[in-house]
Amino acid sequence: MYPAEIVMPMKEQLTSNGFEDLTTAEQVEAAIAKPGTTLVMVNSVCGCAAGAARPGVVRSLDNDKVPTNLTTVFAGFDKEAVDRAREFFAPFPPSSPAVALFKDGELVHMLERHHIEGHSADAIAENLKQAYNEFA
Repeated sequence: MYPAEIVMPMKEQLTSNGFEDLTTAEQVEAAIAKPGTTLVMVNSVCGCAAGAARPGVVRSLDNDKVPTNLTTVFAGFDKEAVDRAREFFAPFPPSSPAVALFKDGELVHMLERHHIEGHSADAIAENLKQAYNEFA
């Protein structure tokens, strides 16, 4: 488990932009069950989370269509929440960072680490905007 003093500023990068920080399995279940579209970002301490995933997810919100619900779980910190979220990501294997989009509880779009690592924040944002335009 990562220490809170390392994780909290990384969480804040998303929560200050309207993301709900999910820390329990029950919170994950409730969020995904909400009607509309729900974005779940698996946050991480890795460099690709800092350089591409978090900034890309935030930039993706500069779009006409955006998810109804914005949520995040933190790998290596909120174990229960991350484990439960990953169950909803099946058949995709565990990955962090990762970004999943659900529509009325059904997984409709997934970005795994290999879609994030080596890509720019702008590329991540554009990928997500296309998903929002299709599903939101």
